[in-house]
Amino acid sequence: MILKNAYVGVAVAALALAGCGDQAKPPAKDTSQNDSYQKILQTQLLDAKPGDVIEIPAGTFAFDRSLSLTVDGVTIRGAGQDKTILSFKGQISGAEGLLVTANDFTIENLAIEDTKGDALKINEGKNITIRGIRTEWTNGPATDNGAYGIYPVQTENVLIEDSIAIGASDSGIYVGQSKNIIMRRNRAEYNVAGLEIENSINADVYDNIATNNTGGILVFNLPNLEQRGEQTRVYNNKVYENNLKNFAHKGAIVSTVPAGTGIIVYANDRVEIFDNEIKNNKTTNIAIASYYSVGEMSKRGVKASFDPYPEGIYIYDNTFEGGGNSPALLELKALKLAMFGLKGNLPDIMWDGYVNAELPAETKRLCVQNGDAKVINVDGPGGYKNPSMDQSPYDCTLPKLPEVKF
Repeated sequence: MILKNAYVGVAVAALALAGCGDQAKPPAKDTSQNDSYQKILQTQLLDAKPGDVIEIPAGTFAFDRSLSLTVDGVTIRGAGQDKTILSFKGQISGAEGLLVTANDFTIENLAIEDTKGDALKINEGKNITIRGIRTEWTNGPATDNGAYGIYPVQTENVLIEDSIAIGASDSGIYVGQSKNIIMRRNRAEYNVAGLEIENSINADVYDNIATNNTGGILVFNLPNLEQRGEQTRVYNNKVYENNLKNFAHKGAIVSTVPAGTGIIVYANDRVEIFDNEIKNNKTTNIAIASYYSVGEMSKRGVKASFDPYPEGIYIYDNTFEGGGNSPALLELKALKLAMFGLKGNLPDIMWDGYVNAELPAETKRLCVQNGDAKVINVDGPGGYKNPSMDQSPYDCTLPKLPEVKF
């Protein structure tokens, strides 16, 4: 059943809900100053049945409280990410714009703006499609903005495509504690983290643009969560000029991301980074780091079973340009000056140097086959005192990871 939501007054909306969608209707108009549409959409979400398509017409619609959906098999469809706008600028209640706890869910072709908390959160669902969505805080980057734009967590079989995320104080497009993820043809800009895969298994991140964020693309593992992430491919992306000052809340893990970082792999395993265009990220184009690099192992009661080391990282066939010319951290500024001079640049790939001494020597932790691109081991364990430009440890290859299919 298709529920047509063109608001033309309570009477016509009631007819539409009753299945009289063929009645003649005046053209849809901007209803941003009329709170009746909020009640209509809330009712449609509450009364939805599997297979329903809830259509939201062009217009700007104002909401002062969260929306939620708990029914499987529902599609929410707008007229376009710049035509159908759900505005939460006056939100007084709720932690999200839209919260979905359902399977077989699709949302497409609309915008969610200025939510008090996360814009679109999807929790514990399977077979999720997010297409042509824009999430944005229209006041620009600010610590008081919501943490996440597009935010599936504890999900399986997730497709996020052709979407835009702007202004999130944590991550613009984030997938956490999930399995089987495709994140493609999206744009993330003016967020702390542009695109992020966290504690997730089997992800493909490709054909995206990440620019003007603090960090462009993040592949993280955090402790004390039920699932450890591994097996992520990051390829064919454009990751450039991610030099935005970090505006995350103090204490959030992304508050440790140095401004000017293109791609970051953080305590994650089996990550492939290839065929990307990465340029002009002022701290470094690619950073490979352990959980020790931010001193978190002792601060957060980390379980002894947590593996803090990134291992099985394979970097090849990327195009690098610029970057590393003005690192954000004082330690890295001093290191750059000492090793490469005032006008020099840190190498394209930066590794913090932490390794698991219990692993066999033949275990390949980081392999690089990327032409003239160099790796610097900044000697994090030694306090940056003995950095190394020896490239021999990285002259290796690793098995290619499989394509994500579902």
